[in-house]
Amino acid sequence: MRILYHHRVGSRDGQSVHIDELVHAFRSLGHEVVVVGPPGFERSGLGEGPRIAASIKRHLPRLFFEFAEVAYNLPAYLRLKRALRRSRPDLIYERYGLFFVAGSLLSKRARIPIFLEVNSPLAQERAEFGGLTLQRLARRLERWTWRHATRVLPVTGVLAEMVRSSGVRDVSIAVIPNGIDPDRFPGARDVERAKAAIGVTGKTVLGFTGFIRAWHGLDSVFDFLVDPETPPKLHLLIIGDGPARAELERRADELGIRSRVTFAGLAARDDVARLIDAFDIALQPRAVGYASPLKLFEYMALSKAIVAPNQPNIREILSHEANALLFEPGNPAAMAAAIARLATDAALRDRLGSAARATIFDRHLLWRSNAQKIAALALDQIESETSEARAKKPEGSPRRGHIRG
Repeated sequence: MRILYHHRVGSRDGQSVHIDELVHAFRSLGHEVVVVGPPGFERSGLGEGPRIAASIKRHLPRLFFEFAEVAYNLPAYLRLKRALRRSRPDLIYERYGLFFVAGSLLSKRARIPIFLEVNSPLAQERAEFGGLTLQRLARRLERWTWRHATRVLPVTGVLAEMVRSSGVRDVSIAVIPNGIDPDRFPGARDVERAKAAIGVTGKTVLGFTGFIRAWHGLDSVFDFLVDPETPPKLHLLIIGDGPARAELERRADELGIRSRVTFAGLAARDDVARLIDAFDIALQPRAVGYASPLKLFEYMALSKAIVAPNQPNIREILSHEANALLFEPGNPAAMAAAIARLATDAALRDRLGSAARATIFDRHLLWRSNAQKIAALALDQIESETSEARAKKPEGSPRRGHIRG
């Protein structure tokens, strides 16, 4: 099968990991994949974003930047159209982006099915966390894009309900959670060696990995560390970077716990597993209610004991006392109690970590399995559309996937 993978991601972060891993999985299954995205994406380095877009966003009022996002559909459409003519794909696979309708428009015109991967309700997310001026337009375009996709692939069941409530038929929705490549994350290894490499030998290491934002709740972990009842052997290792890092470093100094916190900074994809190896307890202090946090799959694959909020999207992957300890969301005391329990019970950590890794394979939470599911859905769709087209196609009609003009 020939797949045209379309996206608007400009930065090398968790989003690009999803793109790279799924594309690799498709290709490993023998599918031809052409990736179409913003210029410079393939050349950008770790943590780098699109410089032009960042400059525009910094200097333009929010309203004008959002109009620029809408206008981006024109070059995106033309770029995708050129790629379509060259590759003649069987499927357009698109990562949903706010105000991003180019793929849906071309799919309708070329009569090629489009599968839309949805990682979050971006109109709501931007309005809540990033600020959004054109809220009504964003919501309308979001609903339109979801409704006009051949298939919508949300990453959680919670998100699937949001998609369904926008008017998308249930038959058009398939939940595809995030996954893992077991070759990159090959299970529990030498924890003590990993600790020695970063200078935390003899510590019980709490770990967090990801893009550091204020809503991730790491401040509540700092409050736990400063509590006099907290065992002094606990050490926090933070892997990643982001807008909240500077404030966290300032707060660590303010609270007098700077020696108990290590900021590892950005880590190359191949180094992430080596750093997570040093974790005794892996943390997800807070999560939005619809996400499929990529870090959880990495923790699970590396057999880590996980502490995470007890909410529906997290329970789609983790079960309290079975493969993780889950705490009441928004209750720092409950999170602290879960961490303290694990800190004093190595046997429990081992049991939960082993069960977490087993869950990855028992439930096929792998990028390759995701690619297989998506390809099977696509092939069924293509076969169905081809049969229908043959039954009613008049003589002299343009071929499927052909664009006149």
